Amino acid sequence: MKANRGEIERALRNPGETRFFLLHGPDEAGSRALMKMLGAAMGEGAERIDLTGSELKADPARLADEAAALSMFGDRRWILVEQVGDEVTPAVKALAEVPAAGNLVVIVAGALRPASRLLKLALAEKSALAFASYLPDARDYAALVGEPAQALGLEIRSDVARRIAESCGGNRALIAQELGKYALFVDATPGAPKPLDHDAIDALGADSDEGDLSRLVDSVLGGDATMLESEIGRLRAEGQEGIALTRAMLRRMTLLGRLRAEVDQGMNVGAVMASSGKSLFWKDKDAIAPQLGRWRGDLIARVIGRLIEAERQVMMPGGPGIVAAETELFAICRQAGRLR
Repeated sequence: MKANRGEIERALRNPGETRFFLLHGPDEAGSRALMKMLGAAMGEGAERIDLTGSELKADPARLADEAAALSMFGDRRWILVEQVGDEVTPAVKALAEVPAAGNLVVIVAGALRPASRLLKLALAEKSALAFASYLPDARDYAALVGEPAQALGLEIRSDVARRIAESCGGNRALIAQELGKYALFVDATPGAPKPLDHDAIDALGADSDEGDLSRLVDSVLGGDATMLESEIGRLRAEGQEGIALTRAMLRRMTLLGRLRAEVDQGMNVGAVMASSGKSLFWKDKDAIAPQLGRWRGDLIARVIGRLIEAERQVMMPGGPGIVAAETELFAICRQAGRLR
């Protein structure tokens, strides 16, 4: 069954008769935030079983088996299935058909097409709830930053919150990373809150000192590996590499995800571009229109997830460093080449 925001949040806190949840849509960070809501409701002692789409494709009966299994120590248990698509439909159908399943299942998918077999199954099943998370627009930005900032002990005015959200393209995962960095910078904690102002944003913000990276972004999304290699060399000589490159790509992909959601809801690309107004920088419009036509919502969601992971690897002590960012950019570039 389809749920609205209030219904899905209430059900995740108190599942009742719900057997499984399908959290989908282009905003995977939003879906994961909802998934964590169920994890909190289950309690710290609950056992979480993680399954992948490839595992369930190979063994469709496993999901129903895990849902019926008892914890060895008698604790509560629940099952998380991530990064999946229609390949898990037989497994989910088997789960829906068993008489009873004691353990809750949460399926986190990216953007699913209306014709998706998995989505149709979840919408038709009375024991399921499906909810689509869409990337926030400018009207949601201040609220999007406020709650996680407060949890970190940051006191933020609405204009500062809006700036942070806009610099991160409304991406929840990226906003969370930025807020964590700001909290360390101003020495804020929940027990000792500190104000965050524009001076701190200027010093550490995601949009500081990044220069013009539009050619890099367009070379990646246009599938032009030769131009990408040239741009990486140019930017490296200017001292820009690693995080600066992934952040620029994340902002563009988040923007494309928001616009693509409108296309998937029935608007054509031209109408979406025309209605975007000043939210699109005029120099980028000629490049964004064909990108919007080529990149599907599910692919955009996957790229966003991979960029966030690449950024995590860049920052990981002893990790691959900037190589992780550059490797991911070339992987996305190859994918773009296949879309042309």
